[in-house]
Amino acid sequence: MTTVTYNIPAISCGHCVHTIQNEVSELAGVTSVVANQDSKQTVITFDAPATEDGIIALLKEIGYAPGDAPAGQNLIQLN
Repeated sequence: MTTVTYNIPAISCGHCVHTIQNEVSELAGVTSVVANQDSKQTVITFDAPATEDGIIALLKEIGYAPGDAPAGQNLIQLN
């Protein structure tokens, strides 16, 4: 199981949070998606067949591309 945290600057409202959580949770292998409007971060936990590349591609497709974050905060992996 892998957990990643993305900084997503485009999160600006509850609708953004809802969209991210609903769309990403539809990917096979994704077990948890928590988007936070205040921190503009999204924490995603997944197993195969989901991949980080696939998750990033979907986030970009729905208009919520991960952006730059302070050092050490853009991606956190826990295995």
